[in-house]
Amino acid sequence: MTSLINARKAGSVGRITLNRPEALNALNQEMVDGLIKALLDWREDDAVKAIVVDGAGGKGFCAGGDIRMLAESGKKGGAEAWKFWRDEYQLNTLIFEYPKPYVALIDGITMGGGVGISVHGSHRVAGDRTMFAMPETGIGFHPDVGGAYFLPRLKGETGMWMGLTGARLKAADSLAAGVATHYVPSDRQEALIAALESADLDNDGETLEDILETHAGDPGDSELAHLGGLIDAAFSGDELAVIKERLQSAGDAWSARQLSILNSKSPSSCAITLAALRKGAELDFREVMAQDLRVSMRLLVEGSDFYEGVRAVIIDKDNAPHWGPQIQSEAVEAMFAPLESDREQSFLG
Repeated sequence: MTSLINARKAGSVGRITLNRPEALNALNQEMVDGLIKALLDWREDDAVKAIVVDGAGGKGFCAGGDIRMLAESGKKGGAEAWKFWRDEYQLNTLIFEYPKPYVALIDGITMGGGVGISVHGSHRVAGDRTMFAMPETGIGFHPDVGGAYFLPRLKGETGMWMGLTGARLKAADSLAAGVATHYVPSDRQEALIAALESADLDNDGETLEDILETHAGDPGDSELAHLGGLIDAAFSGDELAVIKERLQSAGDAWSARQLSILNSKSPSSCAITLAALRKGAELDFREVMAQDLRVSMRLLVEGSDFYEGVRAVIIDKDNAPHWGPQIQSEAVEAMFAPLESDREQSFLG
């Protein structure tokens, strides 16, 4: 049986390749377990100076999590989904707190769970095939895996725009947003990996930076770099209705397009996402991960839009979800209350 995580040491690098290309390397429980084991082993291994993670198949770094499993688990009480999210969020936290350089080669589709195992690391290397997004509001969910931590810490309201609309960023825009730290053209990424594997990396990371610089290229112009004013004007504040009103009255093509996109998303998910990101701006990483598990479980157990989104996008693929009405502010706030003590998020230490 082929392992879905190919973890091995190559020189002074701990190498991980996500090996589920037929699913665009979307994470399942086996993959989360394998990533945690490798990272814990190498954290204490003085011979490993850096971690390098990529995805097999050439199309996707990691397109998310096992959405179908999560929905099926929810219908049976949610125990399997709870374990997956708890462990996935432990993995996200392990990466965020990792004491060694963590290089994610996000040259391909990087969404949802794939963002969680890349954006919290020290180095995120975009390529020509990069497509970076948090599209959860389109399936009645929320930007979990630490989205409520990194999105509100991007420049201005860029993160709120991304979280609400599921905006897809290519390489240049990923750099402009700050979700990518480097750009290496796709046709140089194999050479980059070879150079990292053969290098005698040092503890201060200088050799790693030199190798990345040697293989870097020019990603071209970023459209996002010119949209900051429009994004900040539209997506500030705490009220979804006000954001939509601003987009409606802006009178430009970009704003009209964003309103159309926003209106296609789950209204309740958007309201919850807006609140989650505003709260997350004031929380530390572990607090955000605890918040993520609370919101995820409540959307699974108490909500209906998630199941409708999975039906429309994953199962029937008609891309025509029938969303419920937007929940009221009191119901939004209730999503963030603590779970039962034995269901709260825990960490690996």
